[in-house]
Amino acid sequence: MIETHCHLDYLKAEPLDVIRQKIKEAGITKVVTIGVDPLNLDLVMELSNTHEEIYFTQGIHPHDSKDATEVEFQKIIDRSVMKKMVAVGEIGLDYHYNNSPADLQRTVFEKQLQIACDQNLPVVIHTREAEEDTKAILKNFSSSLKSKGVIHSFTSSTELAEFILSEGFHIGFNGIITFKKAENVQEVVKITPTDRILFETDSPFLTPVPHRGKENAPYYLPFVAAKIAELKGINLEDLKQQVLANSLKCFPKLS
Repeated sequence: MIETHCHLDYLKAEPLDVIRQKIKEAGITKVVTIGVDPLNLDLVMELSNTHEEIYFTQGIHPHDSKDATEVEFQKIIDRSVMKKMVAVGEIGLDYHYNNSPADLQRTVFEKQLQIACDQNLPVVIHTREAEEDTKAILKNFSSSLKSKGVIHSFTSSTELAEFILSEGFHIGFNGIITFKKAENVQEVVKITPTDRILFETDSPFLTPVPHRGKENAPYYLPFVAAKIAELKGINLEDLKQQVLANSLKCFPKLS
């Protein structure tokens, strides 16, 4: 399996060497750690440079749009040619917390989508309570995004899921699908073709059942895989093989 979305620089409960060993024991061969803000862009790159199995992205999260400058945008552009920078992300819109003004979020999102188009890289998108603007913006960029990408940690409506799938994107599912009150996300799992699913943990957040209350980590990915297989009524090993292929298709630099 490939862990397509986590935040290794946020993990505090265990030393990184311990986490890496547990990841290996869980059958996870590669890990993508995500760039989100001006302070961690260098950190995730350094983690990737130091450890063979770790890959990285570069992007400014909607929460941090207010802190984005040309310095960060230039880093994303300059590093896009690096063999282990697999995507532009985490980018998008989040109107739940509005940690940055909505208009600025849209501007920063569009700027980074254009970078992805120009550099022929996939994107990692975060969207929360911003469905209409997400659809409107992606309609403007989708045809130019040759490598597409993933809407990660999907918690939106089946309507948005159907739009995302129709535009050629993958959908990332994590521990949320194991929560009792996550019926809406479980329904999205059921309608998503197996060749469009990605596994992720988004650790240290969203720890899956039965480990709620503990810090999440990439080695909990098997619980996500098992729940998806259960929801779709398919063989777990067949699902793992399909999702591995999906991960390599979504992020070609992982190959």
